[in-house]
Amino acid sequence: MSVEGRVAIVTGAGGGLGRCHALLLAQHGASVVVNDLGGSVHGGGRSDAADVVVAEIRDNGGEAVANKASVADRDGARSIVEDAVRAYGTVDIVVNNAGILRDKSFKKMTLDEWDLVIDVHLNGTAYVTWHAWPIMYDKNYGRVIFTSSVSGIFGSFGQSNYGAAKMGMVGLMNNLAREGASHNVRTNCLSPGAATRMTAAVPGSKIDPDNPDPSNHPGLVSPAVIHLAGEDAPNGRIIQAMRGRFSSNMVFSNAGVDLGTQASVETLEADIEAVLDMSEAGPGSSFQSANA
Repeated sequence: MSVEGRVAIVTGAGGGLGRCHALLLAQHGASVVVNDLGGSVHGGGRSDAADVVVAEIRDNGGEAVANKASVADRDGARSIVEDAVRAYGTVDIVVNNAGILRDKSFKKMTLDEWDLVIDVHLNGTAYVTWHAWPIMYDKNYGRVIFTSSVSGIFGSFGQSNYGAAKMGMVGLMNNLAREGASHNVRTNCLSPGAATRMTAAVPGSKIDPDNPDPSNHPGLVSPAVIHLAGEDAPNGRIIQAMRGRFSSNMVFSNAGVDLGTQASVETLEADIEAVLDMSEAGPGSSFQSANA
């Protein structure tokens, strides 16, 4: 799980999960670009949160610089990577953690609320990664981490915009894991759960981010980041981390039925139970196997 001497970018690192990720990466010998716009969980306002985390890292003998750009802005995303190269000469690790919330049921959600969440979570993740990708690809080393969520992987009421963005990251990971494999650029997803400002803002939440339950502290998630950022990181995997418990999520497929040229509404209906039966499903896609 070594990140010694590596250069890491952590977006949304001014508090919560991102702060813990940045602190642990620095503790393990990485130089860190601490990115944070300093806004609220709804995206408004500004603060010096990134500077505070940088000072904390430096006070503990680590290396860090601050960046306060928005990941959802293309020029801002580029500046994050440029600051890493300017300060430390390269980029080895990108931890895409920045995010906001606009939680409402789909019926009550505005399209602006949809766009804002997609722009920060999914587009922001793609923008920062896109600017760092050529650097890592050309030098045959890179570790990219996307922050997904059970809200996308399994679903959650009132988070259709957030869940769509989070599951979009799984799709992006699946493709980049293939594209980067030959150049030792590995892409994975983290699906975290912890007591943070963001989870406290979810309607009905009883979390107090100022006095978090120690068993639900965001720092208990960060060891997974060190593994996914390390030399022996997997590729194309989802690690779920919450309350010190770590597990894997994966997409499964069954064998289904092959109706060939006899496929019709009637023949499909006759075999629909076999199509929907997941009792003997396994990882991967039957479509990919058929077209291999």
